Amino acid sequence: MDTNFPAGDVPPPLQPPPIIAAPQPAKPRKSRGWMIFAIILVVLLMFSLLGNFAQAISHALGGITPGGFNNGFASRSLREAGPKLDEVLVKDNGARSSKIAVVTVDGIITSHQADQAGNNMVDVIRAQLDRAADDARVKAVILKVDSPGGEVMASDQINKLIVDFQNGKPAKGDVPAVKGKPVICSMGSLAASGGYYISAPCRWIEADDLTLTASIGVIMEGINYRGLMDKLGIAPNVYKSGIHKDMLSGMRETNEIPADEHDMIQNLIMDTYGQFTNIVAQGRGNAHKLNGSDGKMLAPDWMKFADGRVVSGKEALRLGLVDGIGDFDNAVDRAEKITGISNANLVEYRERYDIGDFLSMFGQSGKAHDIKLDFGVDIPKLQAGALYFLWQPPMD
Repeated sequence: MDTNFPAGDVPPPLQPPPIIAAPQPAKPRKSRGWMIFAIILVVLLMFSLLGNFAQAISHALGGITPGGFNNGFASRSLREAGPKLDEVLVKDNGARSSKIAVVTVDGIITSHQADQAGNNMVDVIRAQLDRAADDARVKAVILKVDSPGGEVMASDQINKLIVDFQNGKPAKGDVPAVKGKPVICSMGSLAASGGYYISAPCRWIEADDLTLTASIGVIMEGINYRGLMDKLGIAPNVYKSGIHKDMLSGMRETNEIPADEHDMIQNLIMDTYGQFTNIVAQGRGNAHKLNGSDGKMLAPDWMKFADGRVVSGKEALRLGLVDGIGDFDNAVDRAEKITGISNANLVEYRERYDIGDFLSMFGQSGKAHDIKLDFGVDIPKLQAGALYFLWQPPMD
């Protein structure tokens, strides 16, 4: 550094080194996702409350009579049980006075599994058929079936709903008569066992060449796990009022099963099987009387194929189990031909859920909510001791 300065000169002042400020860490941003979710939930809840309030007022006003309110608010403000259905236009053919309602049965037939609103398959189908019966513009119903079957009781209930819908109801008191309307079945890839049981009473059955159908039979399953219990050192203590009270129990040793128990269970199976074959014979017989030469009558040897086997749609036509080979459009054409209409609008009745149904899933106490993983295979859960109209494909 040069320290020699001329006389009289003052050295420049020393500059302090610049101060480098350390950067301040950025403040973490608070997530507002929960606030947005809460706002949306509150808004939906308010809309639901307003809707319910408006519905209650509407019911109350509907109960007004010349003498007063007739307790309309008190008796009608409660929410009615059962599915809430919206009519949806599937295909608009420009018709004003004729409609064909489409009712779908897809998957395992059951009355045990309920949806978000607490309605099972039988409840929904009953409501859909009632809606179609009350609408004078609905001339026919197409039953779309794609099912391997399911519970005996649920299948029988749906079968009776279809029979009653086609027969109609006579006038009773102030209730006017309800005219019967035809049901045309359109089979998908699978309409076996209980799937055929609910199809049998239909006025006309349309199947594809490759449809798997029939499987006329009954199945009951059980597991005997006494050998495993013995290996684990577990001994059951059973107290019963009669020798057959623990029928089908899986805890008994083979020598503890009464000799006549197998025959008793087999007789129960055959009684239910006899009802199945009667349903087929009666349904197909009634349909043939109405369809005449247009349809098919049961072949003389059809009972030989009622041993639980599945058959193709082509074979089912030969046996008289179905009336024609075709797809959904062919079923629509047949419905129009039977009812004498043309270019009818196609409608569906779809279940509607409101915010109350959504919130009820979180408010149900004592019920566990399962998390389901989809592995691409729908394996039905059969209850031990329960009867099923069900076809189970072999597992590789």
